[in-house]
Amino acid sequence: MRPALTGLLAQATLASATLALASLALASPALAQTPMTVEEFESAVTGKTMDYMVRGTQYGREVYLPDRRVRWAFTAQECRSGSYYGDGPHICFLYDDDPQPKCWLIWAEGDGLGASYITDDPGTEPRQVLETDQPLACEGPDVGV
Repeated sequence: MRPALTGLLAQATLASATLALASLALASPALAQTPMTVEEFESAVTGKTMDYMVRGTQYGREVYLPDRRVRWAFTAQECRSGSYYGDGPHICFLYDDDPQPKCWLIWAEGDGLGASYITDDPGTEPRQVLETDQPLACEGPDVGV
């Protein structure tokens, strides 16, 4: 193959790879953010109650207790107790009633946090995690806890 043709092919391959990476970054906003370490996350949330939101609508609330313990409830559902831990760049939550960890990429964003579940499809909108002064409302056996 002639050197000029080889150079053009190399440039075209590089341009295609750059375009693919740029498209992936646009489709997955979490990839463009710097994930928090578990220590940074713990410092940011301990003692707080945080709302998990999608497009401005709250779907769950979590209270962050000492020693990386949590209480979570989807809106109008029973509360679940658990804990969280770091796993590389992920913050993983393990709830007492579910042996399967729920792992997230979490980053500082504006006046709160941004979060993407690690199994989200590319292009899924990240969640907003915002502090609230509202208590955790639990339906079921642990009402008001």
